[in-house]
Amino acid sequence: MPRPPRGNSSAKRVRLAYLVSHPIQYQAPLLRRIAQEPDIDLTVFFGSDLSVRGYKDEGFGVDVKWDVPLLEGYRHEFLPKLKDGDKTTITSPLNYGITSRLRGIRGEPPFDALWVHGYSSINALHGMVAAKALGIPVLLRAESWLRDRERSGTKLGAKRAFFRTLGSFVDAVLPIGTYNAEYWRYYFGPDFPSFLMPYAVDNQSFQKLSRNAEAGRGALQAELKLDPARPVILFASKLQSRKHCDDLLEAYKNLASAPGKEPLPYLVIVGDGEERGELERRTAESHLTGVRFCGFRNQSELPRFFDLATVFVLPSRHEPWGLIVNEVMNAGRAVIVSDDVGCHPDLVRDGIEGYVFPARDVTALTSALRGVLASPETASCMGLNALKRIQTWNFEEDVRGLRQALATVTRRITA
Repeated sequence: MPRPPRGNSSAKRVRLAYLVSHPIQYQAPLLRRIAQEPDIDLTVFFGSDLSVRGYKDEGFGVDVKWDVPLLEGYRHEFLPKLKDGDKTTITSPLNYGITSRLRGIRGEPPFDALWVHGYSSINALHGMVAAKALGIPVLLRAESWLRDRERSGTKLGAKRAFFRTLGSFVDAVLPIGTYNAEYWRYYFGPDFPSFLMPYAVDNQSFQKLSRNAEAGRGALQAELKLDPARPVILFASKLQSRKHCDDLLEAYKNLASAPGKEPLPYLVIVGDGEERGELERRTAESHLTGVRFCGFRNQSELPRFFDLATVFVLPSRHEPWGLIVNEVMNAGRAVIVSDDVGCHPDLVRDGIEGYVFPARDVTALTSALRGVLASPETASCMGLNALKRIQTWNFEEDVRGLRQALATVTRRITA
């Protein structure tokens, strides 16, 4: 496979291994960006090719094959498999060979550091143990937060014991945001080495795609039978129970039943999943003619819907981050999220970029929608604030955090 150009001799570069379950559409552009660093020699080790070959996504309930490049622009290898499937679990994928690859083969020197995505799979733990045995420092990045599902005292005690052991195999963590940083402090202590590597998307790409989508806005409005004079509320995610599109539908019903509020917005629902049939049934029973179900749309299509929106809503429970919010903010659109969406402390301020409402509180969600839709100027101003806010949550900050971590654990490059 083609290798990214080398800026310095390999002797002066930090050899960084990245271990992750499979190619992830959000991560691919970040990996391309890291590979451009002249003093970081990145190799990505995948356990599975499921996202490349296509798979049935349980959340969307449809076959998914991403239409964005997943493997271009960075060095990568697929580890030999003991077990693989159409979804990632604790035991799948299951690979071998990571120890020999970290040690170096065919005359290569050993890697200087291992970066691992997640800690709840045998593959990830195997990688950390192998690195520890070889004296290679480990950087850990994950989405976890403390606002998790309720657990018994026994399970919580077992989790704390697990983290006491895990901490001895990790040299530094890479928090993705405020809530994730709290999580690491809780389990590893306040003095554990920590370097912010924010959960970001390819801002430049999404901004460009959103600008380009404007030219085709009229065609999409015609396709969906939308009156351009009416505002659009957008939901774009999996139609699973925890995403609570049902709460958004109830809030929309509240708007539709309020007298004298014109023009009534549309509700455009992009996505598929187990809840779609029930949502469509409730929409029909309530005679809500302004709702549009658009089904699953691939990554490259989403900016067309962002461009269409007046406001985007993510009413989820147990959402560790919500990268779709980053994407929509790059289109300069106001956003409303529940307080159970992990990105909100970092990206969304009440009345500035949009609103944050208590999860499952339909009355509060209705009020937030009314606030954004109070006037076209209100929604536009919030959208501009959102675009400004997301500019600082970017890949350059990711590279900065990664460099700081590597400088600390390897002492071979400067931060």
